[in-house]
Amino acid sequence: MRFNGARILLECIREQGVDTIFGYPGGAVINIYDELYKQRNVLRHIRTSHEQGAVYAADGYARATGKVGVCLATSGPGATNLVTGIATAFMDSIPIVAITGNVPLSLLGKDSFQEVDIMGITMPITKHNFIVKDISNLADTVRSAFEIAKSGRPGPVLINIPKDITAHITEYKRITHKDRKVKDIPISPDSIAQAADLINMSKRPFIYAGGGVGCSGAADELVEFAEMLDAPTGCSLMGLGCFPGTHRLFTGMIGMHGTMASNLTATNCDLLIAVGARFSDRVVSNVKRFAPNAKIVQIDIDPTEISKNIEIDCHIMGDVKKVLSQLNSHVKRVIREEWVDQVIGWKQQYPLKYKRDGGLKPQYIMEKIYELTKGEAIITTEVGQNQIWAAQYYKYTRPRTYISSGGLGTMGYGLGASIGAQVGMPHKRVINIAGDGSFLMNCNELATVVENNLPIIVVVLNNHALGMVYQWQDMFYGSRYSCTQLNSPVNFVKLADAFCAVGLTITKEEEVESVLSRALELDGPVVINCEISRDEKVFPMVPPGEPIANTILGE
Repeated sequence: MRFNGARILLECIREQGVDTIFGYPGGAVINIYDELYKQRNVLRHIRTSHEQGAVYAADGYARATGKVGVCLATSGPGATNLVTGIATAFMDSIPIVAITGNVPLSLLGKDSFQEVDIMGITMPITKHNFIVKDISNLADTVRSAFEIAKSGRPGPVLINIPKDITAHITEYKRITHKDRKVKDIPISPDSIAQAADLINMSKRPFIYAGGGVGCSGAADELVEFAEMLDAPTGCSLMGLGCFPGTHRLFTGMIGMHGTMASNLTATNCDLLIAVGARFSDRVVSNVKRFAPNAKIVQIDIDPTEISKNIEIDCHIMGDVKKVLSQLNSHVKRVIREEWVDQVIGWKQQYPLKYKRDGGLKPQYIMEKIYELTKGEAIITTEVGQNQIWAAQYYKYTRPRTYISSGGLGTMGYGLGASIGAQVGMPHKRVINIAGDGSFLMNCNELATVVENNLPIIVVVLNNHALGMVYQWQDMFYGSRYSCTQLNSPVNFVKLADAFCAVGLTITKEEEVESVLSRALELDGPVVINCEISRDEKVFPMVPPGEPIANTILGE
């Protein structure tokens, strides 16, 4: 069969099991869009309002489904509008394939209209990037891109295709199975034995689980591992949902905004087992005083993460699911009653709490969302206080139900991500938790939500401030609120109405349950404006540079 490059691209994408592409048309990709029109009955395309929304949607789709997300943009500004989203996926190890157009081969390197070196721009923030200069290489390039994106430590891959390549014609042969076997990283028996010895000798183990648990689909193995060891288990922000938030051994999130129980457990344990986690600065804070009494075992698929941020005593390289499966057959099942009782005591002594003073509390809103959805929703978030309240006060019991920009901290991410999550998981309820600052960055994607009749609920925790930076200015910068007070008179209910979504408002605690219940009953897009206090803060909080045991619990 002889096809043009545009059709070969889409045929290869369909080979990978892809059913949805998020994108935005342009001149350099017009041939691809012509082919998308022809394949509209077999390949869904979601046109977002902005290319940034497309890459966030591809990211949210990947996080919610475990599949590779795909986005498409034209050359020049279309390609550069993907950059923040590609970096977001790179920091959080999310498998996406970003496809960008380019000027024809004869115009490359001549500062042609809408030309940019997207290869050079994205090299530091992709697992790999390709430019296709020969039509005969296109099919293999697409197949390689998907394999790279999802193998090993997942991440984004970019394919840059000059316009004339999409028009050239060559022979195409469909592949229904992989010619190349996925490379399996061998797990060292010696490292398994060494880690098992440390675990079996431990009196006070603590498991610190990260996003790698979700990437590898290892949630069940993690629970079995923790129960074998009778080991308290905490999660990073990216690890939420990988260990049930209702489990007796769960201590909560660890780090800057983690629970006191998790931070004290990490500080007092004699063995810390990091599972698919990278010891980020938001977890560790003061490196010299992190887990000072503990031997450290690190399990990770990426060799560059071993001892990168923290010196460790033992490491196991490999896929987390396979490593835990092997460890579970090497460690002894024990009961550590004294240690677990001590940790449970910390949980009871230092619970997450907030002051009920008659005002509308964001923490209460999150608790009610959990109660009314019975913990079955997918929660996406923007970045800032809204992100942390959503992490703290909704109990995540399954992987891929908390979707947030962890490593890059990308404001404006959540609404696009909720689109991808809802498209990928149409039978789940998707709720985006936003701050007013983040929501204003990409609220144009409400047009995408409405056009596709996606039943997404956007809960805007509206404190008329850039809340997290405002909190820092209040606590550490002498209350000098430089450019963080949002005094714009934007009416989010009228904004929702303008986009033909339903707009609702909550101003007091008594309205929370009834308004949320109404939103959940509606089968369409809803924006809920929640008027909360600008002075409401996120606690617990570890001051910058302090050891994580020095946690501020509240005002």
